[in-house]
Amino acid sequence: MSNSNLVCTTAILLAAGVGRRLGQAQAAPKVLARVGERTLLERHLSILAGEGISEVAITIGHRGELIRQAVADAGYRDLVRFVENPGYRDGSLISLWAQRDLLRSGKPFVLMDGDVLYDRRMMQSLLAAPGEAVMLVDRMIEPGDEPVKICFRGGTIVDFRKKPEAPHDWHGESVGFFRFSPMMGARLADACARRIGAGETATEYEEAIRDLILAEPQAFHAQDISALPWTEIDFPEDLARARQEIMPRLVA
Repeated sequence: MSNSNLVCTTAILLAAGVGRRLGQAQAAPKVLARVGERTLLERHLSILAGEGISEVAITIGHRGELIRQAVADAGYRDLVRFVENPGYRDGSLISLWAQRDLLRSGKPFVLMDGDVLYDRRMMQSLLAAPGEAVMLVDRMIEPGDEPVKICFRGGTIVDFRKKPEAPHDWHGESVGFFRFSPMMGARLADACARRIGAGETATEYEEAIRDLILAEPQAFHAQDISALPWTEIDFPEDLARARQEIMPRLVA
């Protein structure tokens, strides 16, 4: 059995950031933003548990005690373990590096941004897709530099960045959800270590994934979820859209 066919029961959820762009009044972590009757965090944990994930390692930093309490209040204490990131004010690469033991554990795993409202079928698609490294792509990309772009040339992923450099035929938006085999997880840890060793503590974690894509493009598969509703929540208008437009369209 190849690594890409192993059953995935572990997830990493990145939730350490300050979330400054939601405004000064947003004192709580973004994963505790309420959309409908539940927070983003509650939705993540419900979907992951429902899809067979038995361990969720959450990187926490800013107001981590609120996330700990929210997990306990929602009844997910046995599902979750917490990984502290004291350097949470640096780039998100540090939040991923905090999970290096899991990256090198020999387990396949899902890696997720915490600030996404999404349809359950997206997680089902991610878990079922073939490949050593899988990422979700939405062809209906928002304009501008903000979205992280997955770039394709001749069916191969050739770049992964907000401002791509490689020539490409087309690009879509990254959801911020990935699945890695044990082999690719270990290589991701190595990519993080190289950048941190070079002093790049302000770097975003996507740059480590980009390093792998440039080195081993054949290992990556992009799963198209363009037909499914989702949104990343960075700004107050994103949260309003999540509540008014995306939430009513969700399955679970």
